[in-house]
Amino acid sequence: MSSPVVVPRRRRSFAGPVVLILLGIFFLLGTMGVLHWEHIGQLFAKFWPLFLIVWGIIKLLEYQQAQREGARAPGIGAGGVFLVICLIVFGLIATQAARVNWHGVADEINLDTGDIPLFGNTYTYNDELSQSFPAGGNLRILNDRGTVNVSSSDGDVIKVVIRKKVGAYDQKTADKYNSESKPQITISGNDVTLNANASSAGDHSITTDMDVSIPRKAAVSIAAKRGDVNITGRDANLDVANQHGDVSIEDVTGNAALNLVHSSARVERVTGDVAIDGHANDVSISDVKGAVHLTGDFMESVKLSKIAKTVTFKSARTDMEFSSLDGDLDLDSGDLRANGMTGPLRLLTRSKDVRLAEVSGDVRLDDENGSVEVGLTKLGNVQIQNRKGDIQITVPMKAGFQLDARVHDGEIQSDFPEVKVESRDEQSTASGTVGNGGSRVVVTNEHGTIELRKGTAVAAVPPAPPVPPGGPKAPRLSAPKEKPPVEPTEN
Repeated sequence: MSSPVVVPRRRRSFAGPVVLILLGIFFLLGTMGVLHWEHIGQLFAKFWPLFLIVWGIIKLLEYQQAQREGARAPGIGAGGVFLVICLIVFGLIATQAARVNWHGVADEINLDTGDIPLFGNTYTYNDELSQSFPAGGNLRILNDRGTVNVSSSDGDVIKVVIRKKVGAYDQKTADKYNSESKPQITISGNDVTLNANASSAGDHSITTDMDVSIPRKAAVSIAAKRGDVNITGRDANLDVANQHGDVSIEDVTGNAALNLVHSSARVERVTGDVAIDGHANDVSISDVKGAVHLTGDFMESVKLSKIAKTVTFKSARTDMEFSSLDGDLDLDSGDLRANGMTGPLRLLTRSKDVRLAEVSGDVRLDDENGSVEVGLTKLGNVQIQNRKGDIQITVPMKAGFQLDARVHDGEIQSDFPEVKVESRDEQSTASGTVGNGGSRVVVTNEHGTIELRKGTAVAAVPPAPPVPPGGPKAPRLSAPKEKPPVEPTEN
């Protein structure tokens, strides 16, 4: 009787346990603080294929050992296959993530990485710089991240107060980043450059807030990638480029030019011209003695008030120009409201409700998918065209003009008996001469109404009585009369 055949037992592979031990060592170094989690992530993203190489070497050695002993080589097993798949998937993800500029991503979504635990702790440093400023010099400020405040100084000197926030995993590393990113002042002739110098520490989270005091007559140019810019009290021109921040400019004798990217701006009390271009959020401009030029994309709202000279506005949806603004203008994605505009006014827009009051001079307005209301105080030549929206025009009560109005799929209404309105099928027309017919009013509309209304009369202010020679005489006093009781009024 033959003896039974004994099948050699398959040995268990120790490749998986070795790889787990190596991974465990990496995590242990992280929990013990020997390596920072950021460094562990960077090492894993770069060297994770070594775990597969170690796994393969162990499997090769196990196979050769089994061949020498005549035993079956250990297989991978379901757990090993799962571990290899997880290692490859997470390794590829880590590699791609390591190639991303996360600080740049945070900038795009307007996120402050200094407040996120993933990027370590935040350490604060204070510093000061002071140096003589050349007579007639101009200043250029460079800051990748942080607030810049510019004000006037006494004497010919530049003073800088620095407040720095450094993101790091420990104090020693933060001190190293701080020493590598000291702000610097360089002077070349009349050109002075103040550089926050944060990029010298590499791709690390460093925020540098600077309070800068310089002579009031020095021209200023600022390039700030992320952070607010505040400028007050300048007797020179300004040039500001800002990303992901708020720009505030006040009390400037000179011109101000702003280039904005996902930023807001507030400009007040400027004697020269103001120009803003780029991709802006909120914009507020008031009390400008010069002209205002706005070009680009304005995502939220534009507010203007008291602009002495020409205003131009150009965006993807609106093209506008007029001579001056005595009142206010409020523009957002769906509405344009203004009062106190002086023409000639040219406005080309779409998908916007337009409400203009106290407009004087010539008007050319073209809109669609929105209603139009124009109140005129001094009538010039008027040309208004609209599609898919109503038109209402209010003219002074005693104005003289010639009217030519046409509407398709709508009606025409007029407060002036001199205007003759005719309707036929889906067409309505109105024409006539009112008063002396000095101005020409042309109105066309599709799929909406046209209303021509009389404005309210404004009482003329009587001239002051002539003053007799020798100055005005003192009035004779008489007994006071009893006043009737005053009725209360509601606000």
